[in-house]
Amino acid sequence: MLSRAVQLSGRVRTLQRCCALRFASSLHPLVRGLPAKLQQQPKFSVSPKKIQILAKPTQFYSQLLEMIRHAQARIFISSLYLGSSESELVSALKEALIRRPELQVHMLFDLNRSTRPGSRSTAKLLLPLRAQFPDRFHVSLFRSPSLRGILAALVPPRFNEGWGTWHAKIYGVDDQVLISGANLNESYFTDRQDRYLHFADQRRLAQYCFDFIKTVSQFSFKLEPPESTTGPHSVRTDAYNILWPTPEIHPHHIHDTAERALSNLQTTYLKTTPEHLDPQQVTMFPLIQAGQFNIRDEEKALKILFEHLNELGGGLVDLTSGYFGLYKEYQDLILQSANVDCRIVASAPRANGFYGSRGISGRIPEGYTFLEQRFMNAVQRAGRAGGVVLNEWEREGWTYHAKGIWLSTLTEPPMLTLFGSTNLNSRSAHIDTELSFLMLVPQDEIQLRKELGAEVEAIRAYSGAWKGAERSVRIGTKALVGIVGGML
Repeated sequence: MLSRAVQLSGRVRTLQRCCALRFASSLHPLVRGLPAKLQQQPKFSVSPKKIQILAKPTQFYSQLLEMIRHAQARIFISSLYLGSSESELVSALKEALIRRPELQVHMLFDLNRSTRPGSRSTAKLLLPLRAQFPDRFHVSLFRSPSLRGILAALVPPRFNEGWGTWHAKIYGVDDQVLISGANLNESYFTDRQDRYLHFADQRRLAQYCFDFIKTVSQFSFKLEPPESTTGPHSVRTDAYNILWPTPEIHPHHIHDTAERALSNLQTTYLKTTPEHLDPQQVTMFPLIQAGQFNIRDEEKALKILFEHLNELGGGLVDLTSGYFGLYKEYQDLILQSANVDCRIVASAPRANGFYGSRGISGRIPEGYTFLEQRFMNAVQRAGRAGGVVLNEWEREGWTYHAKGIWLSTLTEPPMLTLFGSTNLNSRSAHIDTELSFLMLVPQDEIQLRKELGAEVEAIRAYSGAWKGAERSVRIGTKALVGIVGGML
């Protein structure tokens, strides 16, 4: 006779198999096999009723202010920078700190972008709060280690971002999180289109995002008042100090530290992922892409996704990026997936944020036209002209910054989306540090799927036929792309 322990173990395994089958059967046939293939990624279950898809920049800003004004215990924000005119946002943070004496605020930005010369840089805007609330207001500034040596001294501030930025966008308060690709600047609140997904009452997801920020803060500089004490590798200025927290590690040599810390974060959350996911819940996989630190979750996940879809022989992929310099490996996935149709929306030159800029940066929209031309030539050579369509987004007075992927069929709304900070280009893959999420929606969760479909259609409503083949690209721009193409 079997022992009681063996019988119990067998029942547990049977229950696990039943739960796994029940979870898989709740998904659309196109994506049922994906969770098993993504088993090395941590994941979260989220009630679809707690997810809100915002459509407009004004909604994004209103939601952000509302969250800050009702903060109880913590505010955690990650972005590229804080715009010079965002006094209302700074005031909202100050009022929240005054109203709640126990409130902690943690902010993480890119150092190069946040310390540009000028009277209203991110660092200067936030310094008064750091000085007033030294124990509760914390500002970390990540600096890419790729720009070092003589280049660091020679490259002008306006161009030093070419060697990598802190690019993850997280806007969290207590147990709610707003994930976007938008930065904290007036145009992103008014007339610069992006994506915005708000998650309410999500303790584990919010804690992950908070831990992600705290993890990177360990190997980032700290904003401090000018009278503060500094140590090795820190930077002193008349207005503020930039303190390096770990003098035993040079800030140019954080690669191993960063890789280990980010890998440990993912491993920790993978180990604490519940055995059984609720089949009625949305499933989210956090994907860190930090090429310079050898963390390539996004790249691995997209390879799995496209190979999976190509094997099944179906699916319609909508892909968009405000900066369409599609990463070579992603181009190959699209070109080699003959069974997967792909509709792409890129920014028209006039909708590019660099359109009309002075100097070399003014050529950036033209550079993207050149990259688009090369991609469409590759589409023709691969015999994919019928399955890959490129459109361009343009709206009078607006710029375009949205990015992501949706998976649907010709007759059904999306059952999967990728969203977050990634532009899906070479910069995002190799030199910037990104955080995005792959989200699977249960087959019967029609309302949320329709909302994702509406998100796609809202983007396509301002999209027309790609006109890049008709545009001329100057030889100088082609040469520039050849030199710095991976930085676009």
